[in-house]
Amino acid sequence: MNAPANAPRVLLIDSNIYFTKRLGDALKQEGFDVVPSTQGTYALTMLEWNAPAAILCATNLREMGALEMAPILRADPKTAGIPLIALGGGDDQALLEAFRAGCDDYVDRRRPAADIAAHVRSFLVSRQDGFQPTQMLSSSQTDLSGSLSLLDLPGVIQMLAQAHQSGGLHINAGDTDGIIFFEGGQIFHAECGALFGDEAVTQIVKACHGVANGVYKFVYGAAAAQRTVLRSTTDLLLDAMREFDEHARDQEEQADEQTQEQPEEQPSEKEAS
Repeated sequence: MNAPANAPRVLLIDSNIYFTKRLGDALKQEGFDVVPSTQGTYALTMLEWNAPAAILCATNLREMGALEMAPILRADPKTAGIPLIALGGGDDQALLEAFRAGCDDYVDRRRPAADIAAHVRSFLVSRQDGFQPTQMLSSSQTDLSGSLSLLDLPGVIQMLAQAHQSGGLHINAGDTDGIIFFEGGQIFHAECGALFGDEAVTQIVKACHGVANGVYKFVYGAAAAQRTVLRSTTDLLLDAMREFDEHARDQEEQADEQTQEQPEEQPSEKEAS
């Protein structure tokens, strides 16, 4: 299938030619014009004369992968706005590393090529229009989920904010059940029990930070009916972590006071004699 003349161009960088062929065909089915490359360094020279709508780059390339390419793109005003989507192994730690490096999104390359292509299209629509067309995708293609013991909640929130995602983040850890809605990477609304807005975000982060058992699930495209959060994501996380630290410090001080107040055991009469 040949892409239309005005189709958005995607630069696909991967050393596996069989994977590139499968994913390239799937991307063309989604309406993209695909430019394949096996080397990241060579691909960067192509950006000077023909900037793509997005770059898909593997994380395991020998010379320059997505993690090394991200800071180079962000440092140049001419390429800083090009979305970079990393293709990797799929575990939570690799996903977090990609976002910390400056990638805009992360996709598990083990997923079917058609799923990856649909995700790329959905991501670009969300980045441009501020929403995800979830009615076009199955839940298996749209849901992001994981364990809070592997990737802490502040890391998940920062990841979604940096990727400018829109949707609902469901969190469950112990007695805490909450949801945080994002619009273009900004926290839009939050609920936790009877709490709403900023207080709900703070409570969710405090209660779930560092938990051994807890799960999260992000549903692309889920929207809130009203906005209750007006502060920035960074400010909310800083406040939540400060309150978490203060609470932990207060508990330690109370434990020390109780230990000091406990009377020493008096020896029995037999021991005294």
